[in-house]
Amino acid sequence: MRNYEHKSFKSPDEVRTFEKGKVELLNMQDGVIGLLSLEPGWRWSTHVKPIAKTDLCEAPHFQYQLSGRLHIYMADGTEYETVRGDVLRIPSGHDAWVVGDEPVVLVDWAGASNYAKQ
Repeated sequence: MRNYEHKSFKSPDEVRTFEKGKVELLNMQDGVIGLLSLEPGWRWSTHVKPIAKTDLCEAPHFQYQLSGRLHIYMADGTEYETVRGDVLRIPSGHDAWVVGDEPVVLVDWAGASNYAKQ
């Protein structure tokens, strides 16, 4: 017998909201998958830092970007922008913010389980 799972973000297992954003979570056998939706004006250091209580985001991410433009600032001073269609591996120690007027939507296979957890 095959072992399978079928879930949808139409009915996530958990939703965490924060100012200008949310993360929807699916708990799968092999891990947690998150769908991050970030509105224009969102910035990690402004909107999630008070929840995380760390200077920078310490969650490593492995993501696929569905929309928008995201600016990443790393603790070592490296900066870059990502757009729709990009695959990202972002290590611990970063800030990020939405650039422009289009929301950023990301599917996150790593880092979502503890993201914006109260």
